[in-house]
Amino acid sequence: MSAETIEADGIIGPEAPDGPVRIVVEGGHIASIETSKGPAKGTVVMAAPTNAHDHGRGLRTLAFGAVDDALECWLLTLSREPKLPTYERAAVAFARMAEGGIANTNHSHTPQTPNGLVEECGEVARAARDVGIRVAFGAPYSDRNPLVYGDPTALLESAPTLRSRLQGRAMSGVAVRDYLRSVEEMAAFEHGGFSIQYYPVGPQWVSDEALAAIAEASAETGRRIHMHLLETGLQRAWADHAYPGGIVKFMDSIGFLSPRLSVAHGVHLREDECELLAERGVIVSVNTSSNFRLRSGIAPVKRFLATGMRFGVGLDAQPLDDDDDILREMRLVWLNHRGFGLDDVLGTDHLLTALTVDGRRAVLGEDGGGRIVPGAPADLLVLDLAAMTRDVVSPGEDATTVMLTRATRHHIRRLVVGGRTVVADGRCTTVDLPALEAALIAEARANWQAPPVSRDEIMAHVRRYYRCGCHTGRPFTAQ
Repeated sequence: MSAETIEADGIIGPEAPDGPVRIVVEGGHIASIETSKGPAKGTVVMAAPTNAHDHGRGLRTLAFGAVDDALECWLLTLSREPKLPTYERAAVAFARMAEGGIANTNHSHTPQTPNGLVEECGEVARAARDVGIRVAFGAPYSDRNPLVYGDPTALLESAPTLRSRLQGRAMSGVAVRDYLRSVEEMAAFEHGGFSIQYYPVGPQWVSDEALAAIAEASAETGRRIHMHLLETGLQRAWADHAYPGGIVKFMDSIGFLSPRLSVAHGVHLREDECELLAERGVIVSVNTSSNFRLRSGIAPVKRFLATGMRFGVGLDAQPLDDDDDILREMRLVWLNHRGFGLDDVLGTDHLLTALTVDGRRAVLGEDGGGRIVPGAPADLLVLDLAAMTRDVVSPGEDATTVMLTRATRHHIRRLVVGGRTVVADGRCTTVDLPALEAALIAEARANWQAPPVSRDEIMAHVRRYYRCGCHTGRPFTAQ
């Protein structure tokens, strides 16, 4: 592979050199960084961001009527998604992420076909290769609480019209030994831009025995684990009831906590839990837009910082404007957590490190990436500084400040992943995204089937179950 030069008016990031630069890329890595004395380019470059937690849905949830609401109500409406071809579903999601500035993603897969996970994994691997972003495939596992947290009997008795539909879902699941065997089958699909992670979906959905088995397998193989953790207040209440000694302490007692683990959300983590997770080297994905849209709350980033817990930034397939714009998500994290009034909490260097280094660790482990230094992987995002500063009359405004104030996907000039140009002038160059998206939508329309039970009816019964406190062992009260 021949050397390539990227010139810009500056680098955004911690310890970045001042002034114009010439970055030489060779063999997929940064060969050198030199000062440049040529004419202004109107651009700045930063290490390409990572999407630390996502689900890779090519069809957005609103399209099939899973409207934003409390997570526990919303989850059961995801079954409305029409059957879609796995490759197109993933390729559309990954190409859209690329156009939003994302070089790497943690893909928490949602299977479309019973017993078809291995085959779906192969199609997702192919999509990752074609699009050109790096993907960690979370192979999902769950074996308890498929409907609600706790005994679903009260829910089923209160919803006779839903019973047959919900009971079929409740009988899903495979033995953990079979799951672990399938993960090793999926490892055959790994390539330079695609790896497999264990994905026990969340402690409320995975038995203690299965969590212990996955922890043991991770220790033996070195394979990373990704999972949801304490996303909502209802999950917090369930965990406190089910694990009076503490859910995070229990996970630690079975060897589940380690630097190989990353968790999504952590909205309801307590300080002592953050301290333990930080001590064990666990990283959390902060998913601000999703937590707003699904009414989960605001992650305690101030607590993460105080305890030394590292975190990344994730879209969770629920970005604020359904546009997979990681730059806008970065700004949302910044505005929520920099501190209010004169309280300085989150600094710009820490924010950029979360976006480019720590989130990357959740996907790839420690690979030296996320930085613009010689020898690092050439994962670079080139932004149109001239467009962002068209009206700026104050000379010498800091490029980082400009980016945090204005940058969106519309300012992306180029995304380079491992030395390969994936996006140029805002468009994915590796696949035909408009054609793929049009085909996916056409397939969704052709396969759409009106659900036998209304969304509002499902949500009403689920709300009643949780409002009775059944998830914490209280008896169901008919209403």
